[in-house]
Amino acid sequence: MQVTKVPLFLLFFASSLMVPIASSSKICAGVAMAVEVRPFGQTGSNASNGTSGQNGEDSDNVTIFADGSPLTLNLVGEDGQPGELGKPGEDAKCQNQPTGVKHNLQAPSGGSGGNGGNGGDGGNGGSLTVYATDLSQLQQIFVNASGGKGGQPGQGGQGGQGCRCNEPYWTVETCSGNPGDPNYRCTTLDFRCQDGKNGPNGVGGAFGRDGLPGQLTLINLDQPLQPDKPAATVTMAALKDKGYLLSKNIWETRNGASVLFAPGSVIDDQYLALVQRLERSFLLIWNAPQSFNQFAQEKVTLKYEEDQGIRVNIPDGIWIEGTTQQRNNITQFIVYNAIYKKDATRLESQGLSGRGQDLQLTLIDEADQSNLIATKFEITYSITRSDPRFRPVSDYTTKYKGEISEDLVILDGDKFTLDIGKLPIESRYLRSGLGVEIKIVATRTFAGYTDQQIITVRDVLGPFR
Repeated sequence: MQVTKVPLFLLFFASSLMVPIASSSKICAGVAMAVEVRPFGQTGSNASNGTSGQNGEDSDNVTIFADGSPLTLNLVGEDGQPGELGKPGEDAKCQNQPTGVKHNLQAPSGGSGGNGGNGGDGGNGGSLTVYATDLSQLQQIFVNASGGKGGQPGQGGQGGQGCRCNEPYWTVETCSGNPGDPNYRCTTLDFRCQDGKNGPNGVGGAFGRDGLPGQLTLINLDQPLQPDKPAATVTMAALKDKGYLLSKNIWETRNGASVLFAPGSVIDDQYLALVQRLERSFLLIWNAPQSFNQFAQEKVTLKYEEDQGIRVNIPDGIWIEGTTQQRNNITQFIVYNAIYKKDATRLESQGLSGRGQDLQLTLIDEADQSNLIATKFEITYSITRSDPRFRPVSDYTTKYKGEISEDLVILDGDKFTLDIGKLPIESRYLRSGLGVEIKIVATRTFAGYTDQQIITVRDVLGPFR
C-alpha cells in the first residue's frame, strides 16, 4: 500500500485539494486542516523574591571636653544586613504525555526564580563635638567614626525545571472510503511535541550603601556653647526693665579633621569650627512724656546685624520718635515721643460757620495729638443747586481745588479752624442758600511717619440751615 505523508507545513491547503497516486488501488491525499497545539501537565509556579536586608543603625553622637587625657571613641555605624536569597521556581508537573493524538503538544515550563533581596544600607558614623582651647590635646584622642558597611545582596533563585517530551514526533494515518473503491484515499499526518522551558533564574539584589562617616564640630571654648539667638520678638516692657541679649555664632568649614586626632583615626575630612561668638544687648530707654504703660505690652522685633548692631522694628500701629545709640556691646533705643497710628486720623468735623469771606470749617482732633503731629490740608470745594444734606446729589461743580496755606489754618489746642472764605473762590459761590460739598484731605506727619484722612462735609450755606 502506498501512503502519502503530509508534513505539518503543508496542512494549510484547501480541504477539496486531492493528490492522485498513479497505478494504485489506494489513492492518498493531504487533508487540509489547521493543527492546534494543546498543553499537557501543569506549569510550575513563580517563586517569591527575597526580603531586603535591614539597614544598620546610626551611631550615637558624642560631645566631649578635651583635657589632654587619652581617650578612645568608637562611633562606627552598624553594618547593613544581607539580603535574602530569591526562592527557587517550582518545577513543572509533567504527567504522562498523551499518545496517538491528532494535534501537537506543548510540555509545561518551570516557574521563574525569585529575585534576591537588596543588601541593607550601613548606618552613619556618629558625629563628634569637641570643646578644646588647645588643639594639641586632640592628639590624645583616637576616634573611629566610619560608616557601617552596606549589606551583601541576595542571589536570585533558580528557575524551575520544564518537562521533556517522551515522544517528540509521531504520525497518524486517516483513510476515507472503502478499500478497493475508486475514491478510497488515505493521508498520513506528522505531529510533534514541544519541550517545556526551564524557568528563568531570578536577578540578584543590589549592594547596600555604605554609611557616611561622622562629622566633627570643633568649639574653641571651655564651657557649653549657647545656641544662636540672632533675632527675637519681645514686649517693650521686657526691653525697658532688663534689656535683651542677642547672639550669633560664626562658623567656618575646614578640611583635615582626621589629622587633628591620634594616628589612624577615621572621621569625615570636612569639619565645622567656631570662629567667633558675637553678643550684643538691647536696652529701651523711655524719655517720652506719654505714659509707658499704654505701650508696655506692645511687641517689637530685634535683629542682630554684625556691622550695625541691633536693628529694631516697631509695629506698624505705633509711631515712635526716637534714636539709636551704640555703646560698646549695647544698643540703646531712646524714645522721645510715641503715639498710636490710629490717633493720627481722628479729626472730626464740627461743621461750617459764617458766610461769604467769613466762611469757616472747624475740625476737632479727638486724640488731642496735634501738638506733636504736623498737618497739611487740601480742599476740594464744590457747589450744587440741590440740598445735599438729605439725599445723594449728582450735579456738583468744583469751584476750587488745592492746598490750604498755613496762614488760613488756626490751631488752638485740639481745634483746627480753616478759613475757607479767604480761599480764591468767587464770592457768588459763597452766597447763602448754595448747597456745598467740601472734601478735606488732611496729611498728618510725625517723626517720619505719614498718614492721610479724608473728611467730607455736605451742607447748605447759611443763613438757611
